[in-house]
Amino acid sequence: MARGDGELELTVGVRGAGGGGAAADAPVPISLGRLILAGMVAGGVQYGWALQLSLLTPYVQTLGLSHALTSFMWLCGPIAGLVVQPLVGLYSDRCTSRWGRRRPFIMTGCLLICLAVVIVGFSSDIGAALGDTKEECSLYHGPRWHAAIVYVLGFWLLDFSNNTVQGPARALMADLSGHHGPSAANSIFCSWMALGNILGYSSGSTNNWHKWFPFLKTKACCEACANLKGAFLVAVVFLMFCFTITLIFAKEVPYRGNENLPTKANGEVEAEPTGPLAVFKGFKNLPPGMPSVLLVTGLTWLSWFPFILYDTDWMGREIYHGDPKGTTTQVAAFNEGVRIGSFGLLLNSIVLGFTSFLIEPMCRKVGPRLVWVTSNLMVCVAMAATALISFWSLKDYHGYVQDAITASSSIKAVCLVLFAFLGVPLAILYSVPFAVTAQLAATKGGGQGLCTGVLNISIVIPQVIIALGAGPWDALFGKGNIPAFGVASGFALIGGIVGLFLLPKISKRQFRAVSGGGH
Repeated sequence: MARGDGELELTVGVRGAGGGGAAADAPVPISLGRLILAGMVAGGVQYGWALQLSLLTPYVQTLGLSHALTSFMWLCGPIAGLVVQPLVGLYSDRCTSRWGRRRPFIMTGCLLICLAVVIVGFSSDIGAALGDTKEECSLYHGPRWHAAIVYVLGFWLLDFSNNTVQGPARALMADLSGHHGPSAANSIFCSWMALGNILGYSSGSTNNWHKWFPFLKTKACCEACANLKGAFLVAVVFLMFCFTITLIFAKEVPYRGNENLPTKANGEVEAEPTGPLAVFKGFKNLPPGMPSVLLVTGLTWLSWFPFILYDTDWMGREIYHGDPKGTTTQVAAFNEGVRIGSFGLLLNSIVLGFTSFLIEPMCRKVGPRLVWVTSNLMVCVAMAATALISFWSLKDYHGYVQDAITASSSIKAVCLVLFAFLGVPLAILYSVPFAVTAQLAATKGGGQGLCTGVLNISIVIPQVIIALGAGPWDALFGKGNIPAFGVASGFALIGGIVGLFLLPKISKRQFRAVSGGGH
């Protein structure tokens, strides 16, 4: 299942539409309106995730973490994808609570998200209470290690909590889909995610939270910090509203335990393989063509994750020539760049939302392989463009990012166009690999759960590689983002070439069958 950052959710022991290891009572028929409202929690979670992507990498640098070290902070996403999602999928499949299988986990995850958001937003104030500098934040630009430690702990809790909610929320939609079908449920869920992205990036690009809520500014928390704090507090309110709506309208039927599970000859329930280990054991059962899908998926994510990691930081440094640890003017320029970068991500989400409706017709017309390869070539051009735009903006091919002091409004406009343009291949990334995987599992065997779980690994491993390597790699070339984007362009080109020759060919008729088209 797709997450906000593109990761997958592995539901263990899937049987039937609900993804559970055994049958529950037949679900009560649900109207389309109630199904739509049942998925509303996805919008609340994605609202906070959009804020996390757009604001937190730049913010943590103001607390003392270097640009090179910020990438290590994002290791929590891949780790959560490998550990939390399989375990939550397993336990939610087997949960016998009278509230249902999914809602207890959704509620727990949402409450943890609220706690994590408060910790992140108030990390500067908590750090000051623990012994950081007593100087005014507008005058002090040195490290604040207590605040940084509190922030990182809150950040990791936030990412683990997001993973706790996303899987059961998507499985809940499948459980309730009934005669509407899982395709309709998936479309509703993705629509809520798109809306959450748009609202989150809009909130992140707003620079007036400190004016609307002046009490958020403190001695340890200046304007940029107060804006982040305000945006995240609104995210808490919005998430709780969405979560409440989901609890009210998602009427689950309690799980009945071990009934209808396969049994052995002696009548004992036959244990099914569960957990992450089951995925690795099933590698030998992968259908033909799946290894090439995994390879191209990994190369594609190697090309995307540097941009996901550093997009708003790139705007603040290379385009607005700011420095989160520099003078007051440099800090202000950096914060303005981050704000405009968040607006660029808003445009990206809008284009992504419109493009998502066009992917299935495109795949029917030219086939999913050509669509996927074309998206990789688009990313190759876009990542190369970011490096060229940076050189153009800096006007100094040999100096450090902070050496440049000029900026151009035309360059800023080009950057926003680039952000919007990337919404097209991003929509393809969130859709086509999963459709190809589903087709291989359906026509050549191997199991949907197995293939989906293995595809998750091919997404997580590239993220670990980039998280570990992008920061130190950039540090070798002037502490900017240009080297990582240059390498990303190369990976996208390689992924496109490899995909052209190695991806399995899926006919348009086969794609229509797996996607539900043609009915």
